[in-house]
Amino acid sequence: MNAFIDFIMGPMVWITFLIFILGLILKIVLILKDVNAREPYIYSYMTLKHSLRSIAAWSIPFFPKSTKQSPVFYGVSYIFHLLLFLVPIFLTAHIVLVNEAFQVSWIALDDSIADILTIMVGLGLVFFMIRRMMVPEVKYLTSCKDYLLILIVALPFITGFIAYHQFFLYRPMVIAHVISGEIMLILIPFSKFSHMIVAPLTRAYMGSEFGNVRHAKDW
Repeated sequence: MNAFIDFIMGPMVWITFLIFILGLILKIVLILKDVNAREPYIYSYMTLKHSLRSIAAWSIPFFPKSTKQSPVFYGVSYIFHLLLFLVPIFLTAHIVLVNEAFQVSWIALDDSIADILTIMVGLGLVFFMIRRMMVPEVKYLTSCKDYLLILIVALPFITGFIAYHQFFLYRPMVIAHVISGEIMLILIPFSKFSHMIVAPLTRAYMGSEFGNVRHAKDW
């Protein structure tokens, strides 16, 4: 058992990040290859100015007009995606592990605040699940895979919360936390999670088309 734990918290971590990074690079390469094959003229009007302008505008909560039409969804979505990155990065336990490996550290969240934010992530996932079940147009496009992806995101937070507070089965929860986190990272480039890299590219395309061709705003 100790050898297994050493593996998932040692070599497997490096393997996970390698797959994650190379997978995202491959995703970008495939997107560019598809663009070159189907719509190479896009490059003629793509500009850094309009790309960054669109990305920045859509990063501001409720700045784009369309987000104001569904304030609850976009509000929850914005907070959820923000916490999805902030909580793991600024969690004390994660910072300690990074510091032990690379002698690098940064400011950490207070444990009580981290607990609250973790619960908020969980509530956000419940919201998305209910939305997929209740909103007709979303339900129509939802498959079992979508619920599975919600579970995959939830597991690292649930198991990490339980393990940190040592409610029960401490060692199994730590193992489940590490493995579920690694699975989520590995799946990001090869699933709908890849929108983390696709979304900015889409915004760059839309921003350039609207700004450089139509001379209008895409928000």
